[in-house]
Amino acid sequence: MDFTTHSLDDMSAEISPELPDHASIMEVRLQAQEEEIILLKSSLADALRRIHVHDQLLPLIKQQLVAVNPAAALVFNKVCCSDFTSCRKLSSSSGLDGIHQFATSQLSVSAMATANGHVGPVPEELTTKAATMDRSTQTEHTLLRQDLGHDSVPLHRRVQSLQLEDALHPEQHILEGTRAKLHRIPGMEEDEEQEEEDEGGGEQEKAFSWASSVEEPIQPTTIRGLHDGCFSSEEPRSASTSNRNLEQNLSPRSAPPLTPIQEEHKLLVRRNSEKLVNPERQKKRLDKKALSTANLLTRSPSLENRAKELISSAGSPGSRRGTYSQGQSIKMFIRGRPITMYIPSNIQNYEDLRMEPPSQRLELDWVYGYRGRDCRANLYFLPSGEAVYFIACVVVLYHINNRTQRHYRKHTDCVRCLTLHPDKVRVASGQTAGVDKDGKALQACVHIWDSTTLVTLQQIGLGTFQRGVGSVAFSCADSGTFLCVIDDSNEHMLSVWDCNKGTKHAEVKSTNEAVFAVEFNPSDSTNIITCGRSHVYFWTLSRGQFTKKQGIFGKYKKPKFIQCFVFSLTGDVLTGDSEGNILTWGKSAADVKTLGKGAKETLQIMRQTKAHEGSVFTLCTLQGSALLSGGGKDRKIIRWSADLAPERECEIPEKFGAVRTIADVDDEELLVGTTRNAILRGTFSDGFVAIVQGHVDEMWGLATHPSQNIFLTCGHDRQVCLWNTEEHQLDWCINLEEYGLCADFCPNGSVVSVGLSTGRWMVLDLLTQDVISDSTDGNEQLSVIRYSPDGSFLAVGSHDNFIYIYNVTENGRRYSRFGKCNGHSSFITHLDWSTDGKHIMSNSGDYEILYWDIAAGCKLLRNRFESKDREWASYTCVLGFHVMGVWLEGSDGTDINALCRSHSERIVAVADDFCKVHLFQYPCPKPKAPSHRYEGHGSHVTNVCFTHCDSHLLSMGGKDMCILQWRVVGRGSGDSRERLTSASSTSTGSPEPATC
Repeated sequence: MDFTTHSLDDMSAEISPELPDHASIMEVRLQAQEEEIILLKSSLADALRRIHVHDQLLPLIKQQLVAVNPAAALVFNKVCCSDFTSCRKLSSSSGLDGIHQFATSQLSVSAMATANGHVGPVPEELTTKAATMDRSTQTEHTLLRQDLGHDSVPLHRRVQSLQLEDALHPEQHILEGTRAKLHRIPGMEEDEEQEEEDEGGGEQEKAFSWASSVEEPIQPTTIRGLHDGCFSSEEPRSASTSNRNLEQNLSPRSAPPLTPIQEEHKLLVRRNSEKLVNPERQKKRLDKKALSTANLLTRSPSLENRAKELISSAGSPGSRRGTYSQGQSIKMFIRGRPITMYIPSNIQNYEDLRMEPPSQRLELDWVYGYRGRDCRANLYFLPSGEAVYFIACVVVLYHINNRTQRHYRKHTDCVRCLTLHPDKVRVASGQTAGVDKDGKALQACVHIWDSTTLVTLQQIGLGTFQRGVGSVAFSCADSGTFLCVIDDSNEHMLSVWDCNKGTKHAEVKSTNEAVFAVEFNPSDSTNIITCGRSHVYFWTLSRGQFTKKQGIFGKYKKPKFIQCFVFSLTGDVLTGDSEGNILTWGKSAADVKTLGKGAKETLQIMRQTKAHEGSVFTLCTLQGSALLSGGGKDRKIIRWSADLAPERECEIPEKFGAVRTIADVDDEELLVGTTRNAILRGTFSDGFVAIVQGHVDEMWGLATHPSQNIFLTCGHDRQVCLWNTEEHQLDWCINLEEYGLCADFCPNGSVVSVGLSTGRWMVLDLLTQDVISDSTDGNEQLSVIRYSPDGSFLAVGSHDNFIYIYNVTENGRRYSRFGKCNGHSSFITHLDWSTDGKHIMSNSGDYEILYWDIAAGCKLLRNRFESKDREWASYTCVLGFHVMGVWLEGSDGTDINALCRSHSERIVAVADDFCKVHLFQYPCPKPKAPSHRYEGHGSHVTNVCFTHCDSHLLSMGGKDMCILQWRVVGRGSGDSRERLTSASSTSTGSPEPATC
C-alpha cells in the first residue's frame, strides 16, 4: 500500500502561494495555458500517429494477400482506394476524424479476412464504431458486401477479427520473424523494446506476442482513479525531459519519410502498447499514463481545478456519503465536494468498527434567560412559590426562594403565550408553528398541563391554528371551562374551546390587524374582549355565534396601539395604550342623532388618565382593588387607587429595559418581567433585583473556564456575560462597542479573549473586567479564537481566510504577533491545537481540512496523511475522521454549527441547525452513527461546550436567546483510544475520568 498518495484536497493546498504582483499572476496563467496546449497537442499527435500506423500496415497486408489469395486482393484494392482517399482527407482536416477512419480501415481488413474463410470474435469497440460511420463509409461497406457476394448476411457476423493472421490462407505457414515484422511499426521498434523490458518480458515473449498499438490521448478525467494508491513511488520525469525522450522515440530512423502534416505535428506523444493476451500489463500501462497526467495537472492550477470539478460531480449537491479506500483513507462528500480523511494507524479494519450510542445521557439542569423582548403577559406566580415563564421551547417553573427549577418540555417549537387557570394549578401554553429538518411543517397547538405533576392534560387545536398561537385565556365565571385562543393567521381567528373535551365551541375572524391580548369577562363567560392595533373589540358569544362591537374613541385621540387591558371590580374595562394613557370604558346610550333611530347602546371611553411617558405595557389588579401599571419609556411601576389616583411609584434600572409584565406575589412583593429579558423581584420600598437574566439578541460565543465552574457568553447584543454553573446566576456583564462572536479562556484561567465582528479582539481580566489587551487583525469578523494547551500561543481565525498566531507572555497579559497561516480559500470556521501545542487543525467555509506546523513558522503541512495519528488537545472542528459520523445523510455543510469533545474523550456533543443537541460516542468515524437527541431550543443551536470536569454541557441558541445547562449522567468506562482500536489486535489503557 502506497502511503504517499495525495488526494485532490491536498493539491488544492499546494496550489495556493501568494502572488506578489501582477506580473507573477500573468506568468502563472501563461504557464497553465502552455500546459493545456501540450495536452491538446498530445491528443492531436496521437490521432495522427494512428493514421500513420494505418498507412504503413496496408502495404504489408496487400503484399501478403497477393501472395496467398489473388481473388481477395482484387476486392481489397477497391476498398483500399476508397480508404486511402478518405483517410488523406480526414488526416489533413482533423486528427479525431482520423481515428474514426482508422476504425473503418480495420473493418475493411476484417471483411477481407471473412472472405478468406477465417472467422473470429469481434471486439465491442468495433460494433459501436461501425454504427457511427459517416455516409461515405457506409457506402464502402455496402460495396464490399456486394463484391463479396454476401448481401443477405449481416456485416457484424462476417466482421469477426482484426488479427493479420486471419487474412492469410489456412495452410500458409509464416515464419516467426515474419510475424514479428507484421505487428511492429517502422520507427517504433526501440520504443517497444524499451517498454517490454520495463515489463520484464523475455525475447520469446516478444517474438510470439501479437500486439495492437493502442494510442490514447491524455485526458484530465484520468485522475479520477488516482485516489487509492495508483501513483508510482518513482519520481516522475519533468515535462521537458518527457518531451525530449518521446520525440527521440518518434524520430524516423527506420521509418519512411514523414508526410508534411506529420512533420508539422511532431510533438509530445505518450505511447501505450497493451498486449491483448495480458490484461495485467495493460492495467499497469494505463496506471503509468494516469500518473503522467496527474503530474501535469498538478503543475497547472487551472487544469487541476477542472479535474477537481469532475470528481466533485460524483457526489450530488447536498449529499453526504462515504467512500472507503482499502484501509488508507475514507472520502465523504458535502455539496458534491470530496473531503478525504485518513484513517489512523491503530485501526487495522475500518469496516469492523461498531458505532453505538454513548452510555452517557443528558438531563436538563438549568435554563438561563426569559422571553420578554417580544412577548406579553407571560409571567405568573403559583401558590407553590414558583414563578412560571417561558423561553425557547421550555416553560420554566422557578422557585423564587429555593432557587430551583422545573421544566415543562412537551412543546416542539417556541412557546409564544401563557395563561394561568383560575384554580392556580393548571397552565395553558401556546406554541408557534415551525418546520423540522426535512421541511415538514410542525403544527401549532395549545397544551393544557398540570403545574404540579407536569403532565399534559389536553392538547388543543393541533392542525387548526395557522403560524402559531398569539394569545390564550381561561374563562373565570364557570371555573375555567372554556379556553379562548387567538392565532397568528392573517385574519387572527378567535376560537373558543372546551378545556375538558378538547373540542372547538365557536370560531370567528377577528381582524387583519395585530391582536395583543384576549380575556373573558370575569363575571360573564359569554363576553370576550380583544385589543391590538388601533382597536378594542367587545365580543358576545351566543349559541355558537359571535357578535362584535367596536369601542368608540369619540372625542379622544385614537392611539396607535392598545397594549393591554384589565377588568376593574366595578365591571369597567381599563386599557393601556401607546400614548401613555389609561382609558376607562363603559356602556352608554346610543347617540340617536349620529347613529339614527334604533341604534343600540355603545361602549365608549368614560375617562382618560395620563399614566406614563411612552406606552403602558401592562396593567395588573391587586386584591384590594388597587391597580398596577408598567411603563415603557419611563420604566416606572405605579400603584393606583380604585379611583385611579397614583399612590406609589418606582423606577427600574435602565440596564433591565422597560416593564413588560407584572405578577403579584403578595400585596407588597412583585415580580416584574422586562423587555431586556430579565425578571426582577422586589417591592416599592426596597427596590428590585434581578433573579433571572439573559441575552437580548443572537448568541454565538461560548467558552468554559479551564478549572472553575463558570462560563462566558457573547453575542449580537454587544454583551459579554460571565455565568456561574453552580449558583445558576450571572456574575458580571459588560457592554462592548461591537458584538462578540467567539471567546476562549487562557489556560491559567485569569484572562479571557473575545473576538468581535470587526476583526478586533480584546483580552479581559476576569476579576476586574478591565481590558488588558486590544488588537485588530483584518477588517472582517472573527469566527474562532483559541489558546494553545500551555498558553504560549493564541490563534485567531478570521473571515479573511487567515489564522493569526500570537505569542503569549506574562500569564496571558502580553501578546505579540508570531505569524500568519495562509492557505485556506474560504473563511475560517473552527480550529484546534495539538496536545504538544505545535500544530493546528482548521476547517473553513468551503469544507477544507488543513494542518499547520506553528513551531516551524506557521507552515502548511501539504501531506495531510502525516497528521492522521496526531493527538489533539481539544476537538471542535466539525470536519475530521474522528467525527465524520455526526453528519447526517443529505447534509449541506451548514447543518452542524459546532461540536465539542468531552475532556475524557468519551463523548462528543453536536449543535445542529434544527434546534437539536446530539450526543455521540467519541470517536464516531463511520456514517450514520447513532446518537441521543435532545430538544429544548427554539432556534438553531450555535454552540456547545463541556465544563472543565465534564459534569455539565452548555448549549446556546441563536435567535431564541436561550442558554441550556445539561447535566451529564451515566458516565461510562473506557477511553476513546480503546474503542477506536476495538477492531485492532492492540489496545490502549484508559485514563481515569475527571471528577468534579
